Amino acid sequence: MKHFLVLFAALLLAASCQKKESLRERAAELTQYLPSESLQENAAQFLTPHLYAVLDTLYNRLPQHEAMDHEWLHFFVTSSGSALSGVQVTNVEESDDTHAVATLQVRTDPSDETSAFETHQLLMEKVNGQWLLADFDNHLEDCQRHIALNQKEEALRQAIRDYLVREIGNGYNLGEICIPTLIIVAQDENQEETQVDDNPVESQEYTQVWLDTWIDWFNVKGDTLKSVSGGHHSGLMKVEKKDGKPVVTSFEQVSDGSTFLPSAKRIFGDYFEQYQQIYSNDKLRDAARKEQVGEYVRQHQLPVTCYQDYGWPAVSLEK
Repeated sequence: MKHFLVLFAALLLAASCQKKESLRERAAELTQYLPSESLQENAAQFLTPHLYAVLDTLYNRLPQHEAMDHEWLHFFVTSSGSALSGVQVTNVEESDDTHAVATLQVRTDPSDETSAFETHQLLMEKVNGQWLLADFDNHLEDCQRHIALNQKEEALRQAIRDYLVREIGNGYNLGEICIPTLIIVAQDENQEETQVDDNPVESQEYTQVWLDTWIDWFNVKGDTLKSVSGGHHSGLMKVEKKDGKPVVTSFEQVSDGSTFLPSAKRIFGDYFEQYQQIYSNDKLRDAARKEQVGEYVRQHQLPVTCYQDYGWPAVSLEK
């Protein structure tokens, strides 16, 4: 009986070691599917559905001007963007039957075999009998927070675009399509208290947005957006929540002509120097216009590849 128990214990230990080695091999395999510059086409097979959905949103569904900076993933790739190298899976521990944590040692410089190692953790989850990548160094929460902030920011930008098209764009010669370009200089969230008759004081959130904008009306001619009219507007907007959605409720604009400078200084205040740097930077303004016109084209699936101002060469929308 004693020999049987010893043999049984040895078999259990061997099975445990084999299972741990299998988990270690799986963890090493999963490190190859951590995203870098982009998500691999077959990454969905190796990431939990939740993690894949979050990363797919970050990489593929955010506006280009808001796309996530992936610096926290950069050490997973070499300078040429190749697969993960210089990594060792030193340990794997199961938290329960469906969760495990792998400890990784990753070289700070994958191209230098003498460089130091950093310790990181790869979280694994068993889904339908398969171990999948669930998180890395608990960055999933960072990703979700970034998406939430982006959604809030994009709702604000959309409210501003809607206002510009509706209230400002209608003052120009109309074309088929109106596309605003925004450069936000600064923004500040505030609260103000209001009281109506004998009702209690209510606290209303609002956002002040100092910005530089352009209005462009285009007609579609073949593969080109042909400029019809447009103009430049900058100043301070107040954005309030109406039925849970941001709405522009006022827009104090910088004046034209001889009153431009004093009005700009008064409206932009502490942000005047930032505004002046943007206003005087033609390359920045042209880049913002190209980027945001391109976003509009992609979002609305327009069959165009460039836009053109009267008397100027066409500007390609290719990146």
